[in-house]
Amino acid sequence: MHATAFVPGHVTGFFSTHPDERPLRAGSRGGGVALSHGVETTVTDDTGVTLNGESISVEPVERVLDALDVDLGVACETPLPLGSGFGVSGAMALGTAYVVSAHTAAGLSENDLVSLAHRAEVESGTGLGDVVGQARGGIPLRLEPGAPGYGAMDGVPGGSRVEYLSLGGLSTADVLGGDTETLSVAGERALETVRETPTLATFVAASRRFAEEAGLLTDELRAILRDVDAVGETASMAMLGETVFALGTGLSDAGYDPAVCRIHPPGAGLRVE
Repeated sequence: MHATAFVPGHVTGFFSTHPDERPLRAGSRGGGVALSHGVETTVTDDTGVTLNGESISVEPVERVLDALDVDLGVACETPLPLGSGFGVSGAMALGTAYVVSAHTAAGLSENDLVSLAHRAEVESGTGLGDVVGQARGGIPLRLEPGAPGYGAMDGVPGGSRVEYLSLGGLSTADVLGGDTETLSVAGERALETVRETPTLATFVAASRRFAEEAGLLTDELRAILRDVDAVGETASMAMLGETVFALGTGLSDAGYDPAVCRIHPPGAGLRVE
């Protein structure tokens, strides 16, 4: 049996942090977009982790492998940059949980696997809501924080072209480990706005307001966002990375050369051959 997991990339538009001493109850509220660009993961006989053919240390993946108590490794492939707001570490952790469970016939349910990867991300300090959003797909809204059984989800209906332009990374651990009060107040406001009017246009507009209010925009990001504004479109910042995303053609219309994908409705999945 050969199993391959596909986990979509996930761009968070807005969020509020909700820490808890119990990792499965910890998480974030907010909204994001699951991308057709994601991470494919397979099991290897060699121990260790590779990303696009290069050996790499990714703490959430190592935590998942330890929790499953296996002497295996995983190979991950993705067009997405690591540490730039695409949820790559969460996708690698969830993909690892899926393929190792299938390889070893561990008998774990989907909720078990999502919970395992969510715990690994929370304990590593690398994410609070990517994994549950990636498991769901589409435009997930995290109404309550936490893994399955604790968190609550909804979503914005619709599909769209997605453009993104990444300038580099930000440290998720540094941002989440600092003062997040202002950020969380803005995130709660954005979520309420989108819940009242759950459309793609409202989602992007709320994400943009959050990016401004959260105080995370760099000068370069703000300049790109203003260029998109000038052509009558709206873009925002991927949380947490120095990355701009747009639903539609805003970045292209503004003269940039973005990567292009789609909203990915199905969420994470496993292909067995």
